[in-house]
Amino acid sequence: MGFHIGFKDFVDIFLVAILLYQTFKLLKRTGAVNIFIGILAFIICWFLVSYVFKMELLGGIFDRVISVGAFALIVLFQDEIRRFFTRIGSRRKGSIFYSFKRFFGSNTNEKEKTDFDLVQIVLACRNLSKSSTGALIILTRNNNLDFYSHSGEQLNANINSRLIETIFFKNSPLHDGALIISNRKLKAAACILPVSQNQTIPKRLGLRHRAALGMTEHSDAVAIVVSEETGHISFAINGQLSINVKPEHLEHFLSEEMTP
Repeated sequence: MGFHIGFKDFVDIFLVAILLYQTFKLLKRTGAVNIFIGILAFIICWFLVSYVFKMELLGGIFDRVISVGAFALIVLFQDEIRRFFTRIGSRRKGSIFYSFKRFFGSNTNEKEKTDFDLVQIVLACRNLSKSSTGALIILTRNNNLDFYSHSGEQLNANINSRLIETIFFKNSPLHDGALIISNRKLKAAACILPVSQNQTIPKRLGLRHRAALGMTEHSDAVAIVVSEETGHISFAINGQLSINVKPEHLEHFLSEEMTP
């Protein structure tokens, strides 16, 4: 019997390659890529032992390990699996839903209000940077962040640069934690966020930067950080951190990501 490869087989191989590549990218951001490479190496060894060299004893041991491998993967990569399905469920730019929403839901007045709010946020970050006052601000997009906002003090206040500066004033009882902004409101302050376990984060970055990355790894939110040590402004999105940006760069970035 000959060995035939059809169009369906090429599609199958192409889809598997995409799945492995996307999995590699996702795990690379979290520092778990070495585990992923180790698992691939083990699978290759198992295939060689069981199907190429047909070693019955060692192959039997490998077969038993593979039979419980799915449960082991769930335990090892539970955070990554949750993040993967969160990204699938998020309505991001480029999706059909987002395109229809922009086409039919465009509102000039709403855009002007959002631009004004973003200017207030950037102005607050600039002033906090000048005074080297630490800050962590989370801007909600599509994902619901009520679970995290309920961990802090509820505000439900209008967005105002002076109010943001007051919240992060060093003697303020609300300065320690994150400020969550949602639906054009300062929703909650002193919120507790998940901390990223990414081992590639530079050691010089503190807990605020790790919390910003952790929040953007678990949701589609945008995080802004002002360093207390250096006064540098940074922002994070989709688990990627941009360090030491100018206020003008921050304003342009927020306008691209947050303006309806």
